[in-house]
Amino acid sequence: MMLRPGTFLQDRYEIQEQVGSGGMSVVYKAKCHKLNRMVAIKVLKEEFSSDASFVSKFKMEAQAAAGLTHPNIVSVYDVIDEGKLHYIVMELVEGITLKSYIAKKGKLEVRESIGIAIQVAQGIAAAHEQHIIHRDIKPQNMIISRDGKVKVADFGIARAVSAQTLNSAAMGSVHYISPEQARGGFSDERSDLYSLGITMYEMVTGRVPYEGENTVSIALAHLEDAMVPPSVYAPQIPTSLERIILKCTEKKPERRYVSANDVIADLRKALVEPERQVGADKRNFERAAESQMDGNTVKISGEELNQIKSWNRDKIQQDIEEDRRGVYQKESAATRRDQYQEWENQVRRKEGNRHSGGSQEKHADPVSPGIERILAGAGIVVAIIIVAVLIVVFSKLGGVFQAGSDMFPSGGMGQTEQSGSQDESVNGTQILMPDIKGMTEDEAEALLQKDFITMKRTYEYFDDIEKSVIARQEPDVGEIVLKGGTVSVVVSSGTDKIRLSELGLGNLTGEEAKTLLTEKKLTVSIVEEENETAEKGKLLRYEPEMVPQGGNVVLYVSKGPHVDTTAAPYLLGKPEEEAIALLAEAGLAPGNTSTEPSQEIPRGSIVRQDIGAGTQLELGSKISYVVSSGPDPTASSGAGQRYVASINEVYDVSHLIGPGAGSSSVTVMIRLKQGTAEDPVYRVLTPAVNVKGDVLLPISYTSIESVDGTDQGVLEIVDVDSGAVINTYELTFFAMD
Repeated sequence: MMLRPGTFLQDRYEIQEQVGSGGMSVVYKAKCHKLNRMVAIKVLKEEFSSDASFVSKFKMEAQAAAGLTHPNIVSVYDVIDEGKLHYIVMELVEGITLKSYIAKKGKLEVRESIGIAIQVAQGIAAAHEQHIIHRDIKPQNMIISRDGKVKVADFGIARAVSAQTLNSAAMGSVHYISPEQARGGFSDERSDLYSLGITMYEMVTGRVPYEGENTVSIALAHLEDAMVPPSVYAPQIPTSLERIILKCTEKKPERRYVSANDVIADLRKALVEPERQVGADKRNFERAAESQMDGNTVKISGEELNQIKSWNRDKIQQDIEEDRRGVYQKESAATRRDQYQEWENQVRRKEGNRHSGGSQEKHADPVSPGIERILAGAGIVVAIIIVAVLIVVFSKLGGVFQAGSDMFPSGGMGQTEQSGSQDESVNGTQILMPDIKGMTEDEAEALLQKDFITMKRTYEYFDDIEKSVIARQEPDVGEIVLKGGTVSVVVSSGTDKIRLSELGLGNLTGEEAKTLLTEKKLTVSIVEEENETAEKGKLLRYEPEMVPQGGNVVLYVSKGPHVDTTAAPYLLGKPEEEAIALLAEAGLAPGNTSTEPSQEIPRGSIVRQDIGAGTQLELGSKISYVVSSGPDPTASSGAGQRYVASINEVYDVSHLIGPGAGSSSVTVMIRLKQGTAEDPVYRVLTPAVNVKGDVLLPISYTSIESVDGTDQGVLEIVDVDSGAVINTYELTFFAMD
């Protein structure tokens, strides 16, 4: 059943236009006349509405999703049955789906992809904390609003759909389905993380990793086929982001991230340090091998432990490099682990044999001590003969026994060993370059001056090397240099970045920290987070630790414990009874009330309210208002002929504020202007009121009386803070009897 524009649902929601259609529902844009706001209404298609079991499951899941409140989740306002119609009333997000955005741009830049992924993961994390699993995470269910905020739609609804067959049109795209969902097994939070990983893959490459002729072949690919690393299609992707994507899309759930919060943490690290290693499993390879010889436990040596670690790092790096060239390892991860285990067992056996060697020698046949002494003496004689022959040969070739020779200076043969270490000399004019990296300038200079070598210095900034410490040298260690020559060194000038930990930000509020960092010419952005222990405004943490001059710093500031909020309704011009009902419906209560005469607002209706419509308030808050007591009987006495005008318009405040209007507000008043340019006369029609930027402000007056008795005037909307006239309307007054 198609709903036509102008159709009313529940005598409240006016259908304006169809904005989308999916496998199981049709989405309409509608206006809620009670709360004066635009909403989206998702209506179940007829083939699902006739299935009572499905409708029941659909309603249950939608009601569970209605409990989710998060900036990155599309809010569900209500779940309604109306005859054969079953529909959900949702937040209307004006924007574009992530799927359309990717199609429009081809592929997204790395920083943009990470930013979108963090917002999506935050929405997923909030749902998982409420034990709600989406089960249909895909770019089609992610909406990018006009102000750049990303929201995830259809939370809790996909579970009802998954009760249908895999081939159902309602199941959505199988390109993002996790292996456990494809095989019909148990799915949990990690299933959503798999689909998030596929979505990140598509953002950076512009394509999904698995394609096929039908849904079954694609589902089998998720179960069996190895994924081509995203760097094959997007060489610019940093290692950190690729590792995150590959970890999210592991075939086995236990090898993926445990939670969406872990994904967020690694994405933030990847944003700050793109080449930082994230997403890798942290394993402890230091194990003990039990020897059956003595019953003792023998540990692998430190040297062989390093060999194991080196082997594993090299193996991982080899896999990554082959993946980048498109030559994907066909052997499974289990096969590679088996190969590594076999290699490690060989090391253990070697270690066991080495430590059990002593016990084996105890059981060997003993050798006669007399024979041992004979063999030792014979060996010494043979060694002396060989040395004597070598000395004779060298003496004939080089005359090394000449007086004053370098090999045996005055001390004779007994000093040969000393000459071998003399100053590490190659000859009298050369030395081997010593290692001066890590020394201070003074220490290196003192060492080199012993051989009259001077240093040619250049200076560079290093984040990890202290000031005045040698960072590089040329020639390198062990190379031959001339005594009295020159060597080039690079000396650290320290870091040119600001180390935030040295600024004492820990005890500051977010605003105090922002002021301090702004004074240091840094760009600061503040992200508010709910925190049950830190008071509102307290600085929780910051990123990064070290920031270059003029760089960006993100401050994470507490907005206090979680508080359920609601939007203040628009009460102006409403009868007091209706205003009270609107407050109750929004979870608010009337505050102080008073009355005053009004020439324009009917008796018993609201003249003004102290809190502007759309302002977010804590549930249970009070809004004070003023009620009209009707026209002032003394206002027109003796005034003669009356002139009256009327107007019925609507002003879109977002035209004034622009993008992001939903998170901003403006204080306005409405007045009548008459008289002349030199001597204007004003009458305030609506006093100052704070209005949210995405509200349509009604300009509706049925009886505006002329101030100066003329038939012309101008109605002005004025920005109270700046005094600027935002918009004007020409009025014509008519004489009244």
